[in-house]
Amino acid sequence: MVSRSLKRIASRCWRPSFDGENSCKAGDANGRVDGLLWYKDSGEHYTGKFSMAVIQANNLLEDHSQLESGPLSSFQSGPYGTFVGIYDGHGGPEAARFINEHLFDYIKKFTTENHGMSADVINKAFLATEEDFLTLVKKQWLSKPLIASVGSCCLVGIVCSGLLYVANVGDSRVVLGRLEKAFKEVKAIQLSTEHNVRCESVREELQSLHPDDPKIVVLRHKVWRVKGIIQIARSIGDAYLKKDEFNKEPLLPRFRVSEPFEKPILQAKPSILVQKLSPKDRFLIFASDGLWELLSNQDAVNIVNACPRT
Repeated sequence: MVSRSLKRIASRCWRPSFDGENSCKAGDANGRVDGLLWYKDSGEHYTGKFSMAVIQANNLLEDHSQLESGPLSSFQSGPYGTFVGIYDGHGGPEAARFINEHLFDYIKKFTTENHGMSADVINKAFLATEEDFLTLVKKQWLSKPLIASVGSCCLVGIVCSGLLYVANVGDSRVVLGRLEKAFKEVKAIQLSTEHNVRCESVREELQSLHPDDPKIVVLRHKVWRVKGIIQIARSIGDAYLKKDEFNKEPLLPRFRVSEPFEKPILQAKPSILVQKLSPKDRFLIFASDGLWELLSNQDAVNIVNACPRT
């Protein structure tokens, strides 16, 4: 069992869903509401404690988050652990909601088939969720064309058998607070890889994947964007940038790219990190980019470390 020193998991997305052994939902008796803020000070999960804060940022709620604690497969014998998901939607709520309803089930399915958790299990679950959502888009887009422009970032953390798995598409982020005894302070360590074209390495990756497209990344109004439209290079959904069959009417012209394409412009393959947890690892902070635009990694870690019960 993972050390109880893994104290806290915090998340910033709308409508958290806890369906594991210890469950609660936004707005229930276990959480508190203050205007557009919903928060839960402290709760138990399989490997420690968590707290959660959710802020409504848009008129239309596009985001979801999730914490599952208990069996990570279909077998009651395990493996056991904790799953955290942050789904930062854009263009509408459908993609984030779909991930919230299907991704963890795929994690359990592939963990069962694999007889254990692994990076390959997580990768398969991401790609299966993507495939199913694109199938849904194909069924609905003639009557509901805007669904082809709906997508979501997807950040997942899994604590299982003493290991931490982090998988990400998009620009949400997880930061570890690790105790550095020599300096008697808790240092921030970013664990996730972000796929936002403000990063030069992400722009270079896109350019290498699309060498014949000089406009694959465009600087517009001092902001880098993929095809001049979107800042992230990986997502679940965004069918209009994955399959050319959706890059036409009845989709609105502002969402269409001017040239036809043969291979997907955006990817759904996650960047995955696997590392062993250490007694020095005190807590994890999972959040969408809205938090990291306002706080540095170290600022966030300092806040959590100074107020471990708030």
